[in-house]
Amino acid sequence: MTADPHSSPALRASDADRDRVIELLHTAVADGRLDPVEFDERLGMALTARTHDALTPLITDLVATPGSHGALTPPPADPAAELLTIKERHGSVRRDGRWTLPHRLVLRTAWSEVVLDLTSAVRSAPELVIELRVSGGTVELVLAPGMVVDANELSARHSQVAISRNAGGNTPETLHVRLVGRMRHGRLDTRWQAPRP
Repeated sequence: MTADPHSSPALRASDADRDRVIELLHTAVADGRLDPVEFDERLGMALTARTHDALTPLITDLVATPGSHGALTPPPADPAAELLTIKERHGSVRRDGRWTLPHRLVLRTAWSEVVLDLTSAVRSAPELVIELRVSGGTVELVLAPGMVVDANELSARHSQVAISRNAGGNTPETLHVRLVGRMRHGRLDTRWQAPRP
């Protein structure tokens, strides 16, 4: 059987394409256009989508406009500082000191040790979204008093997620850290300590 010479192969989706779709899904669930069950289903499909044809149906009813025929219409590009992607396989990653936090940090690791020390980091927004796509290994978040962690949107299977209480007592909230995405066969720990001088 020969392929239709007039048909073109499906365009492969990049990590940035998937990230844009996931951002749209987060916006849609936040403003009530998707319920949590729909969000979870679409998020799972977006994380595993290989082509634009697989991504487009996930957001057609959220961004399509008359005459667009459901074409994938990404939101305006964010400045580079808004998104940071960390990728690692069978290694280790450490971010500490005075590094600038993006609005969204994407962590794609397999069987790696990751330490994200936020205590002295420069904050660019009141919220940091950490999207995990972690298979095996450990992720440790080092936090300053006043930082709050929300893991309600994190799917963890065959994993341990240990979020201890904020050690700051009555310290006002300074940063909301929202964990989303998925972790498989891994461990996530949090610990609070005072910022380094």
